[in-house]
Amino acid sequence: MRQPLAKRVVAEALGTFFLLAAVVGSGIMAERLAGGNTALALLANTAATGAALVALIISFAPVSGAHFNPVVTLSFALRRDLPGQEVPFYLLAQLAGGIGGVIAANLMFGLPAVFLSNHARTGMAQLFSEYIATLGLVSVILAASRSTVVVVAIAVGAYISAAYWFTASTSFANPAVTLARSLSDTFAGIRPVDTPGFVLAQLAGGVTATVLLRWLMPAREK
Repeated sequence: MRQPLAKRVVAEALGTFFLLAAVVGSGIMAERLAGGNTALALLANTAATGAALVALIISFAPVSGAHFNPVVTLSFALRRDLPGQEVPFYLLAQLAGGIGGVIAANLMFGLPAVFLSNHARTGMAQLFSEYIATLGLVSVILAASRSTVVVVAIAVGAYISAAYWFTASTSFANPAVTLARSLSDTFAGIRPVDTPGFVLAQLAGGVTATVLLRWLMPAREK
């Protein structure tokens, strides 16, 4: 049974809030405990993010679909699995939830609520990484969504955990995550000036995956 839009929007905001709190909070904790070992810090950040994704998708998918990502929402809208008039509400909820999650993470570790990142993430390699990361993420979601919620959760958590390591950008693959992470000058941050390129690459990857999967695995008749 489809939930009322208000409940779905709140679920998207809440899920994205906890996702960003996990990403940024674990990044801060990892950086503080790793003693300058970047690989160890990234490993800890990866484990926390993957685990959080599995838990959050299982928890909120029955309410909103657990998109937590504007690219995923747009992909589902293009496939007509989400009414177009509901898309802006999902996008605003994801962005607001993401920003709230970053603010919460900053405050939990005694940092300013908002302080813009100086972590440079630029260049064609980074942008191509975001294209590939998002292409893979949306492909995994669309393919796995033909199965159960638990399968989707494990597939997404596993993919993002892997993509942290096989992409040069550490796989943001999410415009809401990208914009929110620009508000924390910590391990997981990104300079605001670098966010537009990331977002465009992510949108391109999402569109490519949507078109490809529409041909490869056509939507089932409703």
